[in-house]
Amino acid sequence: MIQRARILALSGTFIALITAGSWLSIPLPPVPLTLQTLFVLLAGIVMKRYGVIPVTLYVLLGAAGLPVFHNGTAGLGILLGPTGGFLVGFIPAALVTGVAYEHKSPKLRSAGLVAATAVTYVFGVAWLSFSASLPIYQAILLGVAPFIVGDMVKIAAAYAIGERLA
Repeated sequence: MIQRARILALSGTFIALITAGSWLSIPLPPVPLTLQTLFVLLAGIVMKRYGVIPVTLYVLLGAAGLPVFHNGTAGLGILLGPTGGFLVGFIPAALVTGVAYEHKSPKLRSAGLVAATAVTYVFGVAWLSFSASLPIYQAILLGVAPFIVGDMVKIAAAYAIGERLA
């Protein structure tokens, strides 16, 4: 019973943090650079495999019309637009992070954070390519290349914070 209450409380907290992170953005086309990914990684770090729960709920709440996506956007139109794949990719990214953080190995945890970011990129690039009718290389140039440095900083921050929380 206590475990369920903890998961519920942490889920609400991470939904709020991911939403707040979506408002903290640098508007770069076609995908804004936000702090959402930092909080997605932290959900997996703190909640382990259960980190997938708040991330899935976040995506579902946004799809249902609550203004939780970047800059208060919402709806299925966002998920079907160029950013949709990145948002959906948050779900398996949280799971990858969570499973990695169920182990004590710093190497495995670091690899999990990198793999989770790569999973987000794969989902995002695939959908960006499809939805915008772009070749894969162009989708990578638009949807990954501008964000690699920022995402590496977020991975490092998540790891450092995770060392104190996990």
